Order: sequence, then C-alpha cells, then structure tokens
Amino acid sequence: MSTSENKSTASNRILSALGEGSLLLKELGELFTKNGYEISLVGGPVRDAVLGKQVKDLDLTTNAKPAEIQKCLKGWADSIWDVGIKFGTVGAKLKDYVFEITTYRTEQYEDTSRKPSVEFGKTLEEDLARRDFTINAMALRLPNFELVDIYNGLTDLNNKILRTPLDAQISFSEDPLRMLRAARFMSKLDLKPQADLVEAMKSLAERLKIVSMERINDEFNKLLLTDKPRPGIELLVETGVAEQFLPELPALKLEIDEHHHHKDVYQHSLTVLDQVIDLENKHEPQIQPDLILRLAALLHDIGKPKTRKFEGDARVSFHHHEVVGARLAKKRLEKLRYSNEIIEQVCLLIELHLRFHGYGDGKWTDSAVRRYVRDADDELIRLHKLTRADCTTRNEAKAEKLRNAYNDLEERIVELSKAEELNSMRPELDGAEIMKILDIKPGPVVGQAYQFLLDLRLDKGVLGIEKATQELKTWWAKNS
Repeated sequence: MSTSENKSTASNRILSALGEGSLLLKELGELFTKNGYEISLVGGPVRDAVLGKQVKDLDLTTNAKPAEIQKCLKGWADSIWDVGIKFGTVGAKLKDYVFEITTYRTEQYEDTSRKPSVEFGKTLEEDLARRDFTINAMALRLPNFELVDIYNGLTDLNNKILRTPLDAQISFSEDPLRMLRAARFMSKLDLKPQADLVEAMKSLAERLKIVSMERINDEFNKLLLTDKPRPGIELLVETGVAEQFLPELPALKLEIDEHHHHKDVYQHSLTVLDQVIDLENKHEPQIQPDLILRLAALLHDIGKPKTRKFEGDARVSFHHHEVVGARLAKKRLEKLRYSNEIIEQVCLLIELHLRFHGYGDGKWTDSAVRRYVRDADDELIRLHKLTRADCTTRNEAKAEKLRNAYNDLEERIVELSKAEELNSMRPELDGAEIMKILDIKPGPVVGQAYQFLLDLRLDKGVLGIEKATQELKTWWAKNS
C-alpha cells in the first residue's frame, strides 16, 4: 500500500472515529478559514482516532492568537474559557465535545528552570516539530481533513515504533519530562522505543531534576494507570530515569528475595504489580484502575535493602521490612507531592502486607481476625488484593495452599462481620458513658479507659452494656 493510500485509509478511520465530531470540526475549520486563519486537529486525538478510538476531547492548533481564537468562537460554542491564555490556549465546549485550541508555539526548558519558556510559532510545520513523538506529531488540516504527517507518525504507529520527530537528545534536553512520557506511551500503546531514544534517556536522565515534582507526579501516575505499566517502568529503571525521582525502585534490583524463587526483589515487585492489576477487575468489588493499590504493589518491598541480613545456610532475611518500607514510602511520596490521603492509604497497605502470613496455619483466633479488620480499616479490600498478589511462588502446591488460607480468612471476616459489625467496631461505651460510670472528668484517663474497652471488644467480641460496664469498673479498681 502506498503512502497516499495509507493516509487516505487513516483519514477515513479518523472521520469514522470522530463521528458527529467531524461535522463540528468541519464547521470550526470553515469558521477559522472565513476569518483568515489556519486550524488543525493535532496530537493525541489524531493518534487515537487513527487507532479507531472514539474521541470527544479535541486538541487543535492554529496561527490565530488567543484573543482572535476567542473572537472566532463567540457565537459558535456553547461556552468558552481560558485554559492558559499566557500559553496560548483557549477552551470551548459544544454539545458533548470539548475543544482546546492553542496558538502555534514552541517551548523548552532552560538549563536550570523548572518552568518551560513558551513562544508563539508561525506555521503548523514548526508546531509539529516541537511535539514529543512522531505518533503525536500528526495533524488533520481543517476543514478539508487533510492528514499532515511530516515525520511519518502513521508508519511508526502501524509498526509500533516510538521515536522523536527531531533528534532525541535535543527533544529530551528541551523538555526532560518527555522521558517519562516515552515510558507512558511505550506501555499504553505497546511500542518499542528506538535505540537512539533509549540512549538519549540514559545520557540525559539527570536533567529530569529541573522538572517540578508536580509534573513528574502527574506523568508517573498516567504511566501507572495504563493497562500494562511494567514495560514503561522497566524502561525508566534501565535508563536511570527512575533513579532521579524514585531511587528506591532500582535499588531493589540488587536484593535477592529471601525465598530465592525470584530473580530479585525488583522483578518480584513488578510481578506483584501485574497481579494486582489483574485482581482489580476479578476480585470484588472491582476498582479499575486503582492508583493507591498499584503504588502499594510497586513499593511494598522497598524496605528490603535497608533490612537485609545474611543468615546461616546462605539464607537472607528482611525482618520488619514492611515497617521500614512504610516509613521510606511516606518520605518518598511526600517528595513526589502526593496528597496526605494517598500517602496514608499506601503506607498502611505496605505496613500490613505481611500480616496475613501469621494466618498460614489456619489457626487465627477471632480476636486476631478482628484486629486484622480493625487495622486495615477502609483499606481491607485493597489489602486482600495486595496480599493475594504478593504470592508469586512458582510452587503451585504452595501457591494453592496460600490461596486456600486466604479464602478461609476472608470467609472468617465475612462471618464475624455479620455477627459483630466489624466494619464499625467500637467499644460498647463511649467517652461520656465512661465518665459517668467512673465519675471522672475529661482527661487522659478517659482515653485509657476507652482503649481498654476497645481492646476488650477486639479480644472478646460483643459483650453487651452490662458486661462491658462490669469489666470497666474492674479495670478502674485496678488502675485508679
């Protein structure tokens, strides 16, 4: 098939994927042309439409300046807003379609700046040259829907190749965040990065330090939330890019797993990530994709390097690595600007991910089950999935034993929940009742009494008000 036939086929596929949007884009193209301006659909929407995906968020580029864009849109769009006027972007909505229209521009980072400098460009060709990858450097001129593919992005997309429009060294130096984007698109679209792109990432990895943590956070999350983030993560580790913002991850490559069933803890962690993703839509309730669960899976063993101890008989232990790992994860996630809520949830999962292994002999008491539920709190379902995913043994008999043991634990939790409302576990007497029964005023002792009753509830289950009151008085007599 010739290049022109390829472009024709791609254009038809784009129009089909756009559906009603193609009519709106034709109107928009005619509107800008009437006012003397160029406008083209560009970037991700073109790429996704070529792949046959429905597109309703439409990115466009034009030689019109922001004020001129707003003037053209007035009376046509249902609503218009400023996305980033100083960066040349105007947003608009018509029906169910969102349009982001940006003036032709170029942008790059200075040697030490964390913010890119932006300058308006003059031509579509100049605008496409600044795009991150060839697959995102295709455009559709409006209103005639002419496919502009200067850098052969269509061929690269068909051949599953990831490369930059210009020299990769220049591209990544100008915008180091593109190295993270390379990992994301590799995973998202199952692409193979060209050798020069990989080499550029290796030589420019340290340049990522000039990019703000907020932007790194956003791009890393997008990678983690792809269907198969593992290839992209491996690219970041292989090239040294991960070392710049998540050094605990490549550090795992050096640590041999204590069971000697895995090449190393790094590969084990990636396998656990694969398996929690699989469980997201298999284990009830289904939550997909789940950033908190995926972060916990990736980081659950980062405490192992600091806790490694060589034992006799060539054994290696990592005692309390879950506690150390939770502490390390907290520090790293704070630096990466994650919210306090996300940090707390991820760290709790890391801290609890080994708790189940005390249940392996099937002899957990009701008290232990209650405490497991109590400690996991709202993260219980995620803990179920993480614990199941953490079983990566190649010994099928052992794996089956672990699965059965965890099935039994979950059944125990369900049974106790029905009988005792484990999800809302509290002492049977509140603070006011404690003060009334003991005839005391507010103070630390009320908290101590409350904790005693909570421990009693965890150990013995529901006692009833009368029995709880009696136990409280007995405790008070011994401790007052």
